Amino acid sequence: MNYRERKMYKITCSDCGKEAEVPFRPTEGRAVYCRDCYQKRNRF
Repeated sequence: MNYRERKMYKITCSDCGKEAEVPFRPTEGRAVYCRDCYQKRNRF
């Protein structure tokens, strides 16, 4: 499987509630964020 064929997983953002896709299988019980919320939370 190459980069372009990566499996995407549908999630609901733990912060804003928006639906999004991530390139990893979310772990139950851990927060997962959409791209926008992830970038807001990880600014230096």
